Order: sequence, then structure tokens, then C-alpha cells
Amino acid sequence: MKLPGNSFKHRLSEAAPQFGLWAALADGYVTELLATAGFDWIVIDNEHAPNDVRSSLSQLQVLGGYPCQPIVRPVKNDVAVIKQYLDIGAQTLIIPMIDTEADAELAVAATRYPPGGVRGVGSALGRASRWNKVDGYFENASKELCLIVQVESTIGMDNLEAIANVDGVDGVFFGPADLSASMGFEGDPSHPVVRQAVCAGIKQVRAIGKSAGVLATYRAYADEYLAAGANLIAIATDTGLLSRAASDVVSSFKAPSVTASERSQAGY
Repeated sequence: MKLPGNSFKHRLSEAAPQFGLWAALADGYVTELLATAGFDWIVIDNEHAPNDVRSSLSQLQVLGGYPCQPIVRPVKNDVAVIKQYLDIGAQTLIIPMIDTEADAELAVAATRYPPGGVRGVGSALGRASRWNKVDGYFENASKELCLIVQVESTIGMDNLEAIANVDGVDGVFFGPADLSASMGFEGDPSHPVVRQAVCAGIKQVRAIGKSAGVLATYRAYADEYLAAGANLIAIATDTGLLSRAASDVVSSFKAPSVTASERSQAGY
């Protein structure tokens, strides 16, 4: 059996950006539905959503039938936690709260088997190796792993060059929400000063030769980051899509100025 390829990693070198979605509803059925929409990638979020190893596993399994590439974000940069997600078959990870070069080096080490890293050896028990049926898994696993580190503080921005230059880091993803709080603009991730910092960071990372990404659900800001050179843009969240659609439907029926004819024309 061949080692599954990582189309997300291989497309990073292409000129066209990849557009993704953040999945926080922690449900395989929802994630599979979203996989049919045409996103290039979907993040299974374990940091701010009620996902765990089992719910992440079910979503990895359903996404395996679609061209949309799954990405897992563990709750933190922890060797034991990262090991679990690699063993259930995650091939691309976004690691949150990377502030220093040492943080990035730890994340890389956690994804590599000894002697090049510290990943625990348990491939016979893991879906990743198809329970030891993948030929040469132990020797070749890292070739199809993609590691994106998330920089989301002023400390991380100060250390950005060193973080991005760590061998084994494929890209840097900027977190505007946490970064805005770190910069003194709590609750305002779209503040011009924050966006300016993210754009500068994107340019710096791309100049180093690594990929750069950001969450930007507002089109104008996404275009701004794309112009700066970002090649990974999360353009939606499942919670945001559902909440907004539900509110729009309710408003369309409760608004007194909307007639039955207008509702019919709108498709409701």
C-alpha cells in the first residue's frame, strides 16, 4: 500500500492561492457537507471548538473521499497531543501560539520520528500507516507531512524571521484576533494597524520562501492579504455561515416591510 499523498503540501508551490474554511461544529456530517462546496482545505479545529481525537478522526475519514484537504489544529504545541493527531492520519497541522524559534523547532520535532525528531513510534496501532500496511511509512511519513505554525502575538511577530526560517516549517498562518489583543486592539482584528502588521508579516514570510496564510472572512480584507502575497486564506467558518444564514432567514420573515411576494422571489 502506498503512502497517501498530501495535495495541500504539493500545491503550496503553485501560484494560485488556496481557499479554506474553519470547521468548529465538531460533526462529521456537517464537515462532509462542506467538503462538497469546493473549498481547497478545511481546518478541523481543536483549539477553540469542542473537537477531540475521536471527532477529528471521523472528520478525517469523511474528508478522505473528497479533494478538499483536511488540516487539524491541535489545542496546543504539545509533543504528545501532536502525536495523537498524526497517528490518526492527519498529514497537515496548524500549530497555534508559536512565539519563538524554539516553539517552532519543538513543533517540527514532534512531527518527525527519531533520530530527526521526537515523535513516538506506534505506527502499528495507527490509521496513518494503515496499521503498518503502508510500505515504508516509518521512513517516508515526513515527506507528506505539512507543518503550518500560527503566529498571533507581538512576541511572535518580533521573532517572525527566525520562526519562518526553521527547517521543517512549511508556512506561517497569522491569527488576527489574538494578534489584535496582543497589540492593544482587543476585539478589533480588522483594525488598520493590525492589518498592516499582518500584511508586513505575509511579505516577510513569502520573501523567505515559505507560505503565508490568514483568516479573513471579509472579502475586502482577504483581497488586501492576497495582494500582500498570502497564498492560504480561510474565507469562512462553519459557525459563521450557519449563524448568518439562520439570521437572514428569520429576518426575511419577521421584517414587516417584506411581503409574501418578495419572500417568494428571494427563494424562501
